[in-house]
Amino acid sequence: MTGPATPVRPSPSGSASETRSSARLIRAEAPVLAHNYHPLPVVVARAEGVWVQDVEGRRYLDMLAGYSALNFGHRHPALIEAAHRQLDQLTLTSRAFHNDRLAGFAERLAALTGLDMVLPMNTGAEAVESAVKVARKWAYEVKRVAPDRATIIVADGNFHGRTTTIVSFSTDETARAGFGPFTPGFRVVPYNDLAALEAAVDETTAAVLIEPVQGEAGVLVPDEGYLAGVRELTRRTGCLFIADEIQSGLGRTGRTLAIDHESVVPDILLLGKALGGGIVPVSAVVARREVLSVLRPGEHGSTFGGNPLSAAVGSAVVDLLATGEFQRRAAELGDVLDRGLAALGGVGVTSYRVRGLWAGVDIDPALGTGRQISERLLAEGVLVKDTHGSTIRLAPPLTITQEELESALATLKKVLA
Repeated sequence: MTGPATPVRPSPSGSASETRSSARLIRAEAPVLAHNYHPLPVVVARAEGVWVQDVEGRRYLDMLAGYSALNFGHRHPALIEAAHRQLDQLTLTSRAFHNDRLAGFAERLAALTGLDMVLPMNTGAEAVESAVKVARKWAYEVKRVAPDRATIIVADGNFHGRTTTIVSFSTDETARAGFGPFTPGFRVVPYNDLAALEAAVDETTAAVLIEPVQGEAGVLVPDEGYLAGVRELTRRTGCLFIADEIQSGLGRTGRTLAIDHESVVPDILLLGKALGGGIVPVSAVVARREVLSVLRPGEHGSTFGGNPLSAAVGSAVVDLLATGEFQRRAAELGDVLDRGLAALGGVGVTSYRVRGLWAGVDIDPALGTGRQISERLLAEGVLVKDTHGSTIRLAPPLTITQEELESALATLKKVLA
């Protein structure tokens, strides 16, 4: 990162350096922000590529990439240019009017995914909620399920968001406790278990909603053939297959989509995070025409969904992926990541899972919790995030170099040793 630091106007309560200190800024959050997060104690002020810088000027290698929202790194030049260009023209109309960027975005995204129609939204949770509504509407209008009887099957260990409907079918008690009563209409089956899935399907089943790789659960990769089996089962039993690729999609796993590893095309595909390029929140429900066509004017919407700024950035993201460069990088560097983690098998790593440039790493609990390991890595200039006990996740921007990746692995080895 180059260039002068942004000047800071001193506040009445202290000097500029005091105002901008990490400790002071962290303390300032406590009385005014809801305590629904427990961030690592780093205050990021600038970023470029795979590197971030805190307010004191310390640099860190970002090995989380905003939970895959930053697949193309911080401030990718092509995405920043697209945003700047659109900011000078038009940012919002709402869907009360047409805008000149939305059709191009939808055309590009449909072509990239091999599906027909796009419902643009903003956040991942909105995309999931939208898919639930679409699947239920489809069940009543097309499958002729009795009114208010439609069910959707989900997997144990899922993470699809934090709205009240979504936490209703979560199996994480931290996400659920204290938020009932819960929305009915969901059945939970074990992940990666086709027999259990088939036993749960009946005449009321509208859809099966699955993460092709369970990210929050620790980057759980299903057995080969599982996703193809879900596709065959849903087709045979007459229900929809909804693939939630909000974290796993758009290059992360070494393919455009994680389902591409088994050449599967779902009925409904959910995208988000990286679709906004780390600049604006963009999500989308992409589906077969006969599925999304059940929606009619007034039945669903979003003031900001499909806004011109989002469409411009989203189009630039799709253009980056259309070259195949980032998918290839994730696949090639994923092999480096796999080899590096294998070498740590006797140095504190008890097990790990890799899919492209994405890994869940289980640390020997005797060496510390995932949080403690993350804090030690932070002290060494590497940013990761823990999940579930002694597991950490690695998901660097796809722009990382082999040297940078190997440096991060060396730092992990140092911390574990």
